[in-house]
Amino acid sequence: MRTPIILLLAALLVGGCSETVDEKGAETTKSSSPPLRAQADRASAMDAVVAVKGHSGKAPGADGNTDYVGAEACAGCHQQAFADWQKSHHDLAMKAPTAETVVGNFDNAKFDYFGTESTFYQRDGQYFVQTDNAEGELQEFPVAYTFGIYPLQQYLIELPGGRLQALSVSWDSRSKEEGGQRWFHLYPDEEIKPGDPLHWTGINQNWNFQCADCHSTNLHKNYDPASQTFSTEWSEINVGCESCHGPGQKHLDWAAQPEDQRAADANQGFAIRFDGRRQARWAMDGKTGIAHIQNEVQTQQEIPVCAQCHSRRGTQHPGVRPDDDYLDFFHPALLSDGLYHADGQINDEVYVWGSFLQSKMHTAGVTCSNCHNPHSLELRAQGNDVCAQCHLPTKFDTAEHHFHPADSEGAQCVSCHMPDKVYMQVDARRDHSFRVPRPDLSDTIGSPNACIGCHTDQSNAWAAAILEKKFGEPDPHYGEALYAGRMGAADAESQLLKLVMDDKQPEIVRATAVSMLPRYLSQTSAQVLQVIAQGDDALQHLGLAQSLDQVPQQVRPALAIPLLYEDERVTASLAASAMAGAPLSQYPEEVRKRYAKALSDYVTTAEFNSDRPESLVNLASLRGREGNLPEAERLLKQAVERAPYFTPGVINLADLYRASAREADSEALLRDALSNTFDKAPIQHTLGLGLVRQKRMTEALEMLRASAHSNSATPRYIYVYAIALNSQGKPDQAIDELERGLTQFPGDRQILSALVSIHREQGNAALAQKYQQQLQ
Repeated sequence: MRTPIILLLAALLVGGCSETVDEKGAETTKSSSPPLRAQADRASAMDAVVAVKGHSGKAPGADGNTDYVGAEACAGCHQQAFADWQKSHHDLAMKAPTAETVVGNFDNAKFDYFGTESTFYQRDGQYFVQTDNAEGELQEFPVAYTFGIYPLQQYLIELPGGRLQALSVSWDSRSKEEGGQRWFHLYPDEEIKPGDPLHWTGINQNWNFQCADCHSTNLHKNYDPASQTFSTEWSEINVGCESCHGPGQKHLDWAAQPEDQRAADANQGFAIRFDGRRQARWAMDGKTGIAHIQNEVQTQQEIPVCAQCHSRRGTQHPGVRPDDDYLDFFHPALLSDGLYHADGQINDEVYVWGSFLQSKMHTAGVTCSNCHNPHSLELRAQGNDVCAQCHLPTKFDTAEHHFHPADSEGAQCVSCHMPDKVYMQVDARRDHSFRVPRPDLSDTIGSPNACIGCHTDQSNAWAAAILEKKFGEPDPHYGEALYAGRMGAADAESQLLKLVMDDKQPEIVRATAVSMLPRYLSQTSAQVLQVIAQGDDALQHLGLAQSLDQVPQQVRPALAIPLLYEDERVTASLAASAMAGAPLSQYPEEVRKRYAKALSDYVTTAEFNSDRPESLVNLASLRGREGNLPEAERLLKQAVERAPYFTPGVINLADLYRASAREADSEALLRDALSNTFDKAPIQHTLGLGLVRQKRMTEALEMLRASAHSNSATPRYIYVYAIALNSQGKPDQAIDELERGLTQFPGDRQILSALVSIHREQGNAALAQKYQQQLQ
C-alpha cells in the first residue's frame, strides 16, 4: 500500500531537484544600502530591488550626447528652483570630497570593528582611510567621492577595473543628541570578513551596479563582460535638474526663440511636463473632511519619473530618460514576501513607490509634489499641517480622532498612518501607504501595527478592541488573501481569485495576487489568467509574466503569447523567456517575430547585467531551455566562479550535471558549496535528492533532514523529507515531520496531501478524513 508515495518520490527525483533561478532574477534589485544576508543569497533584484572610466565621470556631453547641459545652465532663469535644489539630498547625492562636502571626522579618527582598526585622516588636502582590503590586510585608500549626506554619509573607494565600492564604516551625521556624530558599521552585530559579498570590497557593495544610476545624472554603467571591468560615465556627478526633467538643450533652444514662436511648443523643449498638479482644483468635502479633485486632470505624470529611483526595481536596459515608459526599462518588485509584510507594509528597503500605489492618496490623485517640494525635497509644511492641505484639522487633528494629547507624538498623523522602520542602522524611513492601523491583522497574519509599535506593553487584542469600539468592525483586508497565498493555505486560490477580480483594490495588490495564482493553478484560475493576459493592466501583466515559469508547459503559450504584444518590453521579454524551447512553428509569423524581438530584449538585459551572478544564471537557464547545454554550463561555471556563495548558481550547475548523467560532478560541487554558501538548506535539499537517486538513503535522509529543519526550510523541504522517511518504512516519523510542517505552514496543500495519503496507507481513516477536509 506504500506504492503511491514511493512513485511520488521517484517523480521528485526525476524532475523535482532543479532549483532554477526565478525569472525575477533578471531584476537584480537596486538598493542604495547594503543588502541583507538573505538578499545576498538569492537570485532576485528585487524582488533583486542597483557601479567610471576608472572613476572619472564625463562632463556634460562627453558621452556623445550633447543634449545634457548641466544644472548651472538652469540657474539663470530658474533661480528659486535652483536655490531650493542646492544642498538638497539630490544635490548632495554624490560629490567630490572637499571641506564643504565631507561631514565625517577625518582628524585621524579611528574605528574598531571586530579587531580591525580603520583610520580616517587627511593629507595635503586629500581624504584617506586605512582599512582592511580584499585580502584582509590594512591598506591606505584615497576617498574618491562622498555618498549621501543625512542621516549618514558613506564614502566611495576606487578599486581596479573601474569599480567604486562603498565603505561599510559610515559617518552618522545626526546630532550628538540623537546619537550621531560618530563612525559606525552598517553590520555591527556580525563580522563581515573579506571574501564575503557584504564586505566593502564585495559585489554587494559595488557602486557601479548597486547605486550609481540613482545618484548621478544620465549615467551609463558601461560594463565590459570580456574584461569584467566598468567604464561608467555620467553627465553630472549628482542628481541634477535633467535627472527629472530630461536633457535641457532643446529647452535652451526654445527659450532662445522670439517670444511669439514659443507658444508652438507646449512642452517648452522638454519631452515631459509636470503641470497636472498645478492644474488640479481641489475642494474640501465638509461632511467627510477630505478634499477631492473637482476637474478632469492628470495629476500623476511625475510618479513614474520618481519611481525610476524611488522604487525597488531592477534596471533592465541602459539609457532611460524621464519621459520613457517605466516598464520599458525597469522591473519593479511587487508586494513580495521578504520585501513587504503580507498586508503591504514595508519590510525590506522598498523606496516608497510600491507603498504609495497601495494608498487612498494615490487613488484620489495625490502625487509626490503635493507633499514634497520637488526641488528642495522638503515637506511643504511642518507636522500635521502638511496633511491639513487635504484633511480637515477640525475633524482629524483632534483627540476624538487620534486618542492622544495635542502636540504629543501620538497626535502626529505620521505616527499612526506612516510608521517608520530603521534601515542602515540610523535611517528611519516612513511607510507611504498611509494606512489605518490594523492590530487585528497582527494576530492573524503577523503584520506589524503602529499601536503596539508605541504601546509595547499592550497586546494586539487590546488595541484592536479600542479601535473597533470607536470605528466599528474592521473591513476585510487584501493582506488576508496575500497571506493565504504566501502560506499555501487550502483556500489560497479562491481568496486570490476574489482579490484579482476586485477592481476596487489597488493595482499593485491585484498584480501581486496575479503573480501568486500560478502556484495554485486550476481550470478556473487559468481562465482568469488568460483574461488578464488579454487585458490592458500593465502591472497585472507584469505579475503574470514573472510567474509564468510556474505554469505547466502546455498552458504557458496561451498566457504568454498575448504578453508578447505588450508595449512594455520588460513584460514581453519575461513572457518570451518563459516560452523558450517550445516549438513555435505552429504559430503565425507575427507571433514568431514578436517572440524573437522579446527574447532578444531578454538576452540584452541579461548581458547588460552580466556583472551579477543572477543574470548569468538567468541567461544559462535560457540557453538550457533552448538546448544549448555547453553554453549553459559555461555561464553557470562563470557564475559559480565569481560568486561561489550564490546558491542558485550552484544548484543549477549541479542539476545540469545530473541531467548529463554526471552525478559524481554534481555531488562534488554541492559538497564543496556547503562550505561557501550562507543558506545551506537548498544545497542540503538538492544533495539529499542526489543521494536518493544513488540509493544512499542513510546519507540522503541526513541531508534532507538538515534542510527540513533549517531556519529557511520551505514546505517542499519538509514534504520531501517526510516522503523519503515513509519510503524507508518510517511512516510514524514521516507523519511527525508533516505535522510539524503543518504547524509551521498552516494549510499547505502538499503537506496536507501527504498526511492524507500516509494515514490512508496506515489504515488511519479518521485522521486521513480530518486532513482531507482541510484540503477542501
